[in-house]
Amino acid sequence: MNVSENLSKEEIQKIAEANDFHIAPFREDGVTYGTPTWIWSVMADDHLYVRAYNGTRSRWYQAALIQKAGKIEAAGMLKEVSFEPVSGSINEKIDEAYREKYSDSPYLGSMISDRAKAATVRVF
Repeated sequence: MNVSENLSKEEIQKIAEANDFHIAPFREDGVTYGTPTWIWSVMADDHLYVRAYNGTRSRWYQAALIQKAGKIEAAGMLKEVSFEPVSGSINEKIDEAYREKYSDSPYLGSMISDRAKAATVRVF
């Protein structure tokens, strides 16, 4: 399944402003959705990004890399989406978005750590 640009800029903004993001990549069969996992989401350069708190060993992250698609539930929306890993300089903008959105959280440091950065995914 390859869902292309399934999220509008307005939907991305709405999702990024909310705190109820759940991600469910497909399971190994490529048909069944995995168990929805609550994670943080942010917007940078008009795109939606998420990170795995536990880094690259996170189950949802591994499934997202392998299956490249699944669904998200956020801001009252249920969407089929695609996933792609990201790296490089965009991570600085993503870090800043995490700092802005989650500045009051004791978990912020973990989400901008090298471990979480290595497990950054663009959702589209």
